[in-house]
Amino acid sequence: MNFRLGNRDEPEINLIPFIDILLVVLIFLMLSTTYSKFTELQVNLPVADAQAQRENPKEVIVAISSDGRYSINKEVLNGAGVEALTLALSQAGQYNREAVVIISADAAATHQSVINVMDAARRAGLVQITFATQQSGGKAASGKP
Repeated sequence: MNFRLGNRDEPEINLIPFIDILLVVLIFLMLSTTYSKFTELQVNLPVADAQAQRENPKEVIVAISSDGRYSINKEVLNGAGVEALTLALSQAGQYNREAVVIISADAAATHQSVINVMDAARRAGLVQITFATQQSGGKAASGKP
């Protein structure tokens, strides 16, 4: 039996290969991760004062019923053609070419009747068009640009 206490070498841990592997993994993760998807979603929205918007008569409100009848600024139109709409929109926006056309169509209105209003607004020179919607609580809203 050998009971002598001799000089034993302490075990050594070589950290250089471990650090090399960690650096390679770190570089791989940095190259494969994209951060641009999250930065594209940051949007600064403009602030609007709803009260000041109502004081300016820069709106032409076009209502479309479910059966295809039109009214412009609460005046019912007799003709339902694009020419009659163009004439009425020209008269409604004759003093202000920067007026916003708000299309308030019934949910059951045909797509063609909305397109007719958009075409008539283009012919009348009114290029700013938006659509009025209703929130789920029943309060009307307008999506102004």
